[in-house]
Amino acid sequence: MAMNAVGSSGGGGRRSRRKPVMAEINVTPMVDVMLVLLIIFMVSAPLLTVGVPLDLPQTQAKSLDQQDKTPLQLSVDISGKVFINDTEVAFPELVPKLKAITDQRGTGADERIFMRADKKADYGTVAKVMGLLSGAGFKRLALVTEVERGS
Repeated sequence: MAMNAVGSSGGGGRRSRRKPVMAEINVTPMVDVMLVLLIIFMVSAPLLTVGVPLDLPQTQAKSLDQQDKTPLQLSVDISGKVFINDTEVAFPELVPKLKAITDQRGTGADERIFMRADKKADYGTVAKVMGLLSGAGFKRLALVTEVERGS
């Protein structure tokens, strides 16, 4: 009788049993989300690097050590249009915009400018752009090419 009195709570002798708290972490949903994000970034990453579409000439030159985080790129496409990074610029506005950008960065005329030109672009246009840069005091001009593929 003493046993019933201690074990019962007045509800006819039933004991309420709670399930123990689960202390394990279910990582399956997290792995699923991470795999989906990985696929999304793998697909979208090549789309982010598209700038001005150019067919660069191929050379055997070594690549330059890139110290700047975001290099200043000047591009000339096949139709002769000039771009600063991805923004089209008219010839009269080229030097003032470049000076404004380099002054804002604090480098001035010492900034290295990476020049990309389509291999089928007019040589006169490319020479004109290089002449404008040289006349404006920009002396650190690097020509961007692709690595030559085996023949």
